[in-house]
Amino acid sequence: MRIYLIGFMGCGKSSLGKRLAKRLDYPFLDIDTETEKKAGQNVQGIFETHGETYFRSLEQEVLYATTEHDRAVIATGGGTPCFNDNMDFMNANGVTVYLKMAPQSLAYRLEYAQRKRPLIEGNKGNDLLQLIYDKLAEREPVYMRSNCVIKGESAKPDQIISLVFGY
Repeated sequence: MRIYLIGFMGCGKSSLGKRLAKRLDYPFLDIDTETEKKAGQNVQGIFETHGETYFRSLEQEVLYATTEHDRAVIATGGGTPCFNDNMDFMNANGVTVYLKMAPQSLAYRLEYAQRKRPLIEGNKGNDLLQLIYDKLAEREPVYMRSNCVIKGESAKPDQIISLVFGY
């Protein structure tokens, strides 16, 4: 089984995904990391050099390649489900789990994160919070098409296992 973790940037998809994969003894894949490998540069560099359209195309190629794994925990990028037919693809090829977080929690995490994120660069405080509200208004209808929704602030691997596998 493939488990796709989705949600807004900073909600913990990668860190929780690694712990979940270890608990299940599944491989862990991070769509952003795999896209960076394919492009030979980081996400920010891809955006700056080639633009978002190119990035989303490359990201979709990487997403589709996840079907090479019968079992895996896959952390998607925050925008991955919202472009092309990616959400339909993930729902057809695995179980999607939305790590839902309050905008204030996301703003706190993102403001103090070490990793740079091109879509929020230069935003802090109330500007960052407003940007999160605006982006969530666009993305949440897609995120809510997930098979499972879990509170991101307190999500644990065992909760996801219980939701996905029913035990």
